Amino acid sequence: MDKLYWLDQIKLQDRAKVGDKAFYLSKIIQRGYPVMPGFVVSAEIFAKFLENLNSSESLVADLPHSSLHLDVTNWRQLQQVASRLRQEILTATVTQEWVSTIFQATREWQTSCLILRPTLAVSTATPGMKNISGLLESVYCQCEPEAIALALKRTWSQIFRARSLLYWQNSGINLQQINLAVLVQPVENAIASGLLTANPSGWEIEATWGLGIAIALGEVQPDVYYIQPETGVVLEQQLGNKMLAYGVDDAASGVFSQPVPNLVLTPDRTCLITYQLPEAQQKQYSLQEEYLQKIIALGTQLVSELGKTFTIKWTIAGQTIPGKVYITQVSPSQSVIPHLHFIRGLGAAGGRVVATALVIINPQHQPEQLPKGVILVIPTITPDWLPLLQQVAGIITEQGGLTSHAAILARELGIAAVVNATSATTLIQNGERLLLDGDRGEVYRIKGDLKEEMERGREENLLSSHQPNPKAPHSSVTSHLPMIATQLLVNLSQFTLIEQVQSLPVDGVGLLRSELMALNILNGQHPNSWILSGRQAELLELWSEQIMQFARAFAPRPVFYRSLDWRSQDLPSLSNSLQSSPQSMLGERGTFSYLRNPAVFELELKALASVQQAGYNNVNLLLPFVRTVEEFVFCRRKVEQAFLTEVTQFQLWMMAEVPSVLFLLPEYVKAGVAGISIGTNDLTQLLLGVDREQGQLAKVFNERHPAVMSAIAQLIQMAESAGIPCSICGQAPALYPEIIDKLVEWGITSISVEPEAVERTYQAIARAEQRLILAAARRKLN
Repeated sequence: MDKLYWLDQIKLQDRAKVGDKAFYLSKIIQRGYPVMPGFVVSAEIFAKFLENLNSSESLVADLPHSSLHLDVTNWRQLQQVASRLRQEILTATVTQEWVSTIFQATREWQTSCLILRPTLAVSTATPGMKNISGLLESVYCQCEPEAIALALKRTWSQIFRARSLLYWQNSGINLQQINLAVLVQPVENAIASGLLTANPSGWEIEATWGLGIAIALGEVQPDVYYIQPETGVVLEQQLGNKMLAYGVDDAASGVFSQPVPNLVLTPDRTCLITYQLPEAQQKQYSLQEEYLQKIIALGTQLVSELGKTFTIKWTIAGQTIPGKVYITQVSPSQSVIPHLHFIRGLGAAGGRVVATALVIINPQHQPEQLPKGVILVIPTITPDWLPLLQQVAGIITEQGGLTSHAAILARELGIAAVVNATSATTLIQNGERLLLDGDRGEVYRIKGDLKEEMERGREENLLSSHQPNPKAPHSSVTSHLPMIATQLLVNLSQFTLIEQVQSLPVDGVGLLRSELMALNILNGQHPNSWILSGRQAELLELWSEQIMQFARAFAPRPVFYRSLDWRSQDLPSLSNSLQSSPQSMLGERGTFSYLRNPAVFELELKALASVQQAGYNNVNLLLPFVRTVEEFVFCRRKVEQAFLTEVTQFQLWMMAEVPSVLFLLPEYVKAGVAGISIGTNDLTQLLLGVDREQGQLAKVFNERHPAVMSAIAQLIQMAESAGIPCSICGQAPALYPEIIDKLVEWGITSISVEPEAVERTYQAIARAEQRLILAAARRKLN
């Protein structure tokens, strides 16, 4: 098993692997909402399980590639095939490594009971496809290896039940289109559980004592509360008929510390018990006023995330944190009719927005400004478009991958974006009304025949979804974060984001992108043009003030200013660009360009010196794309000539992104490098020979490739041996939080990510550090 997908680490591109149920839960847990922890056994594991079944005569021998065409009107044949398929799965052996990995992951919960929830993603939505809730059921099991293996097989086998096979065929869905993953979560005794169903006309809360399985099985008539959405006022409440409840078969449970009459072990759910409620408790509402108000407040917050129509399942913990409300399932309404989807690309920046399309065919012909609130549709975006993007609501590009300029700019600015949307400028007409879904990587054409709710209520929520949400519980999350030893830094370029980022739990700025920062002051002219026209002093003042804003805001926390790293093809709109072949993927990048034309680099150093002279000693210099030790020595001498090293706190770092650093790092350290920052974007494209701007090569551009991960590990270890710090500031930790476990294990000293990824990265670091501490303690005990 390659890995488990923890809910707080799931990314946009993981959706097909983890299924919709887990994907929606991951979205809200990463926004700070209280979700029962869990991880996903991916759909890839189920596919491997089917492929490894050994019987050549097996009905599932050619699965998952078989479409399994059945005559579903022949009920006898359908039942026989379904029964045999399920029997083959239930009698097969689950790889011991998989079971061990899952079991070890569950041990940190210290629970005796688990729930395995099937979570589906169907690769091609069809017009006939309906809600599949209830088609597959959750499976409970004891937290033991043998029980986990059986529960996995029981969960997987459900897609071959007779009613499932009937549904797939009637919906026109082949088995190859079904991605079945399994969400594993702990189960603990609950004070009460239930559902909240929200729609614009009113809310309904259902509740019962104990676990919510009693409602799911229809064994109780729950209490019902009718809520007015706008005010949260309880309009009416009805007492249900609740004779029994479910709990966990755990003698240590505080909920059942007193004898409970009529305890019955549930035979099909061996870690659950059912018990009869005392008559007095049957006549009571299962939700105390305090908990009712918590659920209403939670629903009010979720409107801003999910719109006005959604359903959540919730439970009130009775053990770990008694009285805490957890969300166990989220079912948002479909924001669009499935067949309206007409363009698919890569989801590069999350959020959904409804707006008018502005189509620009030639990105080299930049307008002076763009209309506010439009969705920009364009072949590609270069960094010099940055000043024009501040007011747009969304971005669609025909080219580019997850680490392209368009993707990076969109994530930093908080703009929903889809990249690699083939033929977008041809398929989309200027002025068309679009819904852009940056989470799913999809674009929908809004028609006039959509329901009024879409045009009014839903549209209002979607339009605001690309803006920072003031109702989202960020402040409550950050105020209760655990302590971490690994430094967490932030990547920035726009001073307009400083106020927003200052409140985040960061130790400083790990990457201040000078080239994007400078675009706000250059007025469409290359710095060389300013210098040649005698305006060097004016440019120096503007540049110094830009850097000073970051230094002032984060002092005494460090700010790592990365000097200019431009390729001429990145700046087609700037006059006097450096002469370089437009066909070159690399161009005269980084420190090599300083040797060719040192004037602009010298101006940057003067700006840094001005910041120091103003009393700010927290700014360090990070040299980009260093190819040779000679280039570094040249830059170090320029730094010394600018007197920057006279401030004792000043540090000269370099990016570790050219693979030659893997062989030359000891020489760089001898030459004076005080630290390195790993740039995974360039390191990946140079190691794998893939241009990161080419979206069609997205599957090949893999920052988790063994070669890339090995290079990162080597750089961290070499830095530790040399006694210098090692940071990482590429997109990899933000895009793939699961690698943070390895980074922390290898000894990374700091991780720098985009603002939108700070909180989930903090949690991932905390989890990684806790695992290392736990592992060390276990080794000591043994």
